[in-house]
Amino acid sequence: MYLYLGEKDAFDRLPEAFFARFGGPELVMELELHPARKLARADAGRVLESLAEKGFYLQMPPEIQAELYDAEA
Repeated sequence: MYLYLGEKDAFDRLPEAFFARFGGPELVMELELHPARKLARADAGRVLESLAEKGFYLQMPPEIQAELYDAEA
């Protein structure tokens, strides 16, 4: 999971439900984001739109495909 913030340490923009479900966030990296930037699993334009509207963007991991998952439950 990745949490993009519009401003560094702007955790006050997050809903309380976020902290209840995921705990405290931890800064991993800073990056300069622009519409042409390639992101692995998100559209930069959509991320920027969410940052402008809400101040954050939450990117969830992809769902595990059972046929590709080879671990015990």
